Amino acid sequence: MNELKVLGEFYFSQLSKKPIWDAKGHRVGRLLDMTMRWDNISPQVTGIQYAKGLHALIPIEWVVSWDADGLRLNTSFDPLLTCPMHEEETLIGKWLLDKQIIDLEGSKLVRVNDIALSLVSREGRQYLVLVAVDIGVRGLFRRLGVEFLLSRIANNFVGCQYIKPLENRTSDLQLTREKEQLRQLHPADIADIIETMGYRQRANFLDTLDSQQAIEALTEMELDAQVEMINQMDEDRASDILEEMPPDEAADILSELSLEKSEELLRLMESDDAEDVRELMQYEEDTAGSLMTTEYIGLPFWLTAEQAINELRRLAPEAETIYYVYVVDEQETLEGVLSLRQLIIASPETPLKELMHKKIVKISPYDDHEKVADIIHKYGLLAAPVVNDRDQILGIITVDDVLELLMPERPRGEILSSLIALRHQPKGGHNE
Repeated sequence: MNELKVLGEFYFSQLSKKPIWDAKGHRVGRLLDMTMRWDNISPQVTGIQYAKGLHALIPIEWVVSWDADGLRLNTSFDPLLTCPMHEEETLIGKWLLDKQIIDLEGSKLVRVNDIALSLVSREGRQYLVLVAVDIGVRGLFRRLGVEFLLSRIANNFVGCQYIKPLENRTSDLQLTREKEQLRQLHPADIADIIETMGYRQRANFLDTLDSQQAIEALTEMELDAQVEMINQMDEDRASDILEEMPPDEAADILSELSLEKSEELLRLMESDDAEDVRELMQYEEDTAGSLMTTEYIGLPFWLTAEQAINELRRLAPEAETIYYVYVVDEQETLEGVLSLRQLIIASPETPLKELMHKKIVKISPYDDHEKVADIIHKYGLLAAPVVNDRDQILGIITVDDVLELLMPERPRGEILSSLIALRHQPKGGHNE
């Protein structure tokens, strides 16, 4: 039976600097650090660093007992029999203690004050494993030797399966499991974590995110943080990310960069994406044009409802929103608009020109923000089209952009709640 038994529990702070005695009672050094392999849910301790300046380790198998007086070995000590530190191993204290980590369960940045270890037994063999890190003040007092002052305060642990260190253990050791856990975090949580990091930490952390994660997190950040992060990236990666971001957000970021930096990034972007962004950058900051995105769904009026739905499936991944379908002619002149609901419930053979609303609420790219907000609120719209003086559609402004404009200091969750409330209180227009 492979039952796992817990034989003892320790804290790194309780073992650190303790003397090490061999089987003959000779003192061979002190516990300066421990190495481990971070390759499963419970990372396993593999060796003991016993002297400064030495890369040789005492194998963990030599340790027969752990107590307040120190560590005892089951053999006489011979430096020639010690083992080297392997590439896949790392020093626990050096890598984790006093370092900031991401608490993947709590979605926040925390500092490690101590490390919890367990001595376990299975099939007659003993293992020392890392089970959690202590991020609470009691862990800090424990290291100072005055834990008794906080004996009534509970420890604050984060299980090792929920931590994401900000520093790589080795140049090539980055676990797939950690990346998968990061993917489970909401982009807004990742954004909050990044915004609490220091300048250098942000740069290192960005390297652990794939492009999609970086894009989603960037879109959740304040503009100054977005600008800082784009500035930290190498130009090739920055241009790739800007290509994939909504053009209006990319335009906002590029407008805050130096002219030289902005032009270089635009040059590296795909020509179509760069052109969209350049068009948006020409508008003054307080105009509707600066708020709009060019990612909308525009379909010709001769399509049937069935054909339109097929086109929606193809175009939706690139659109900011698909709640409204804008009906246009060959010159992109706005002819009408219909809601996604209308399209879904219509007979498949019905042409869009028979379904669309011809009375359309429109916005000029030169309208100020106050007028935009008044129109969105008055008609209870989720999005409104922006057209030029020839009624050609230039883009759309979505309600979330307006709400963020009006409530810049409010948490995104509250803004989304306002959006939901607005959605369920239509006030006319084409909101269905």
